[in-house]
Amino acid sequence: MWFPNEQRFSSQCQSFLVSQNAVDVAHDVNHIHRVVKAAKQLTQEEGADWGIVMPAAWLHDCVSLPKNHPDRAFASTMAADKAIGFLESIEYPSAHHEAIHHAICAHSFSANIPPKTLEAKIVQDADRLDALGAIGIARCMQVSGALNRALYASQDPFCEVREPNDSAYSIDHFYSKLFGIAETLNLPSARHEGERRVAFMRDFLEHLAQEI
Repeated sequence: MWFPNEQRFSSQCQSFLVSQNAVDVAHDVNHIHRVVKAAKQLTQEEGADWGIVMPAAWLHDCVSLPKNHPDRAFASTMAADKAIGFLESIEYPSAHHEAIHHAICAHSFSANIPPKTLEAKIVQDADRLDALGAIGIARCMQVSGALNRALYASQDPFCEVREPNDSAYSIDHFYSKLFGIAETLNLPSARHEGERRVAFMRDFLEHLAQEI
């Protein structure tokens, strides 16, 4: 599936990221491409409107703030507003603007906005899938390294007798958030893929436990 203006959105996405100096290392242009790929697959499986999903997927992180930024919860709404400004500048069909704005607002964990449309559910699921599996592990380590967090707690690496503290330890983030993501996915096909990726992450921890 290829929307006529998709290359223009790809280029604009890159321009937005360059302009803000890629402040979040886990939300680079490759993250965007992976989300678009997943969103495209879900759109085909669910029969959603690609004219809504496509712009929302490409532009969902056109404003990106670091994990520890005080305005993190507002980043998706800021991105949605910025995306609409771009859509207006290229005279993208205005009938889609509201749905695209909502899909971008609702994609974020921090915003805590429930997705009300199929297209918003797809964008949210595609973005959350990118926090799981092999790429999810790599992104977690990227962010933790940027925030100067230790890999694991020496006395209890896998949170067996303590509450996870992901502000201090990278592996704790698996327990405090990542392992629960699959259950938050909206669509059955996304949940199936999410469960597969979580299984890979648990296997990774088993190997890590053997090595440490």
